[in-house]
This record gives sequence, structure tokens and C-alpha cells, in this order.
Amino acid sequence: MKGIKVGEKISKYPIIQGGMGVGVSMHRLAGTVAKEGGIGVISTADIGYQEENFNKNPMEANKAAIKKEISLARKIAGENGIIGANIMVALNNYAEIVKECVKQKIDLIISGAGIPKDLPEYVKNSKTKIAPIVSSLRCCKLIVKHWKSKYNYTPDMIIIEGPEAGGHLGFKEDELNKEENKLENITTQVVEYIKEVEKETKTEIPVIAAGGIWDAKDIKKFLKLGASGVQMATRFVATEECDASDEFKQAYINAKQEDVKIVKSPVGMPGRAIYNNFIKQTEQTKSKIEKCYKCIKTCDVTKTPYCITKALINAVEGNMNKALVFCGSNVYKIKEVVSVHNLMKELTCEI
Repeated sequence: MKGIKVGEKISKYPIIQGGMGVGVSMHRLAGTVAKEGGIGVISTADIGYQEENFNKNPMEANKAAIKKEISLARKIAGENGIIGANIMVALNNYAEIVKECVKQKIDLIISGAGIPKDLPEYVKNSKTKIAPIVSSLRCCKLIVKHWKSKYNYTPDMIIIEGPEAGGHLGFKEDELNKEENKLENITTQVVEYIKEVEKETKTEIPVIAAGGIWDAKDIKKFLKLGASGVQMATRFVATEECDASDEFKQAYINAKQEDVKIVKSPVGMPGRAIYNNFIKQTEQTKSKIEKCYKCIKTCDVTKTPYCITKALINAVEGNMNKALVFCGSNVYKIKEVVSVHNLMKELTCEI
């Protein structure tokens, strides 16, 4: 079994813990995953929600929290642990957030929810590696060609996120069940293309499969298809070290298959979430938005049914009556909270 190479470091296992915001994957989860041999990922989406000045100055609060969370994660992970940051392109202050993570010497930046066209510009003269999230071969080719022509830069990693993922999705709702969009099919196509890029550029580019991956058998399947590893998020929520509230974890344990729905996010993208009473209410009545945190470029505060930042903060803090709870398609299979150590052991037992 081979780990995943990120710069001068190599993880023990070919597993990346997906970034989950707001506040679900912070230093405790990311640091522990890295300590246990995976790649731990901090979500930067409104990461400063616990800072005193968050309501007055969200950007400064977020930057302060990035510094704090990366430092704390490293203390848990140890010298050789790999810590990454998930940064959405759709963030209003995307460039500033990326630059702050680079300043704090993050090992890896994973970037989706849009096309990270200028990401190589922000990591110049640093050791930080960058990985775009793609949902198709077309998107992968677009990024690779653009980065190569404009920056003479080849992606350090490619992450393919399929239609079974949690949270915001890179597909329109009517595309989710199409055969050509199955993760297995996209992975096969991207792996073949990246092999050509590797030969041409004489570089190694790990391809990572993500979205709906559940157990060791799934991991083995994607490794056989040529992927270098997998990214998993939902399973890491139901761990003792996950930074979310016990109520959030319990919502995962209680979820049934029929509770998992594709919902229209306030920022205009389809997303997979637990279809709870809060979501049902917002489909009928627009909530009063008392404060705009200017988090996402595509959010129109005059039209949005509720504030996504507030709904996600409610979720992570356990206020489930007013919470948006993102999840992957297999959330209903979760029955208990376990330690990251035991989960990693289970996920790697058959590889």
C-alpha cells in the first residue's frame, strides 16, 4: 500500500479527509487524521466563526483562525503529518484566504466550488502544493492547460469529486444520475489523461477519487482503477475527534436513506443535505437575514431564503432547529461514533 506524496512528505495511507465547513473539520479532526497516517484537511469556510470579532470583521476573524487552527493541527499531527486546507473558489475573499494559508505554510491547498484559474499565482516561492477539484475530464483538461500555458505549472494533485459527494456539488441536478457522471467512469477517464500529462511534464500527479466512498472495498476499487488514493468526508464526521457538536454527529446517526436529499443552496448551487424541518420551512418561508457575512460571491441577500453561514454555524454548534446539515449519499449507513484511530484501521484493513 502506497501513501500520497505531498511535496517532501508522504502519507502512510492513501486517504484524504475531506474539508467540511463551517467548523466541522478544524484542527482536532485534521490533526488526528494526519497523526493516524492520512491527510487531514481544515475547511476555511468561515473558519473564524468562534472569534470575538467575527460579526464585525469576518475576514480578519477568518485570517486569525487560519493561523490558530493550522498551528494547533500541526501540534497534533507531528512533524511528518500532512495538513491541508480546503478553500472554495466561490469565497468573496478567495485570494486573501489562500495567501494566508500559504503564509502559515500549509502543506496542501484543495480548491473547488469554481475553477481555481489563478491558484498557481498565489503559491509562488512557497512549498505549498495545490490540488484542484474537478467533476469531469473536460474540467480537468481546462485547468491543466490553463495552468500550463499561463503559469508553466502542473497540478500537484487532481481530486475528482463525483455526484455522490456531500455539500455543494459540481453537477446540475439533472446530471447527477447519468451513467457518464459516475465516479468510476470519470476516474478512469481522468487517470488516462493524467498519465499522458505525467509523461509530457515528467512529473507525478496523484489522482484522488471522492464522493460516496464508504469502506475499504471502495478504496480498493478506486486504487485498481488507477487512482492514487481517495478523499472521504462523511465518515469522519462520526468520530470522537470531529470538531462538530454531538448533536451534529447524532443527526448523521439518526439519518435514514430517505432523509438524504438534493437541496437548493442559498448560494445557487445544488447540494446534498439531510432534509430536516429547517430545510422544509425555508422552502415555504424566507427567513429574515439580520447580518450578511459576505461569504460567497454568488449569494444574493435580497433573494436568498436564509443565510447559509448562519445555518451552517447553527449545525456545527448543535442548534439543529435552524441548521443546514450537509452530508454524503451514504450517511444513513453510519450507526455510531468511533475514534479516528479505529476508523483508519477499519478503512485500511483490506487494502
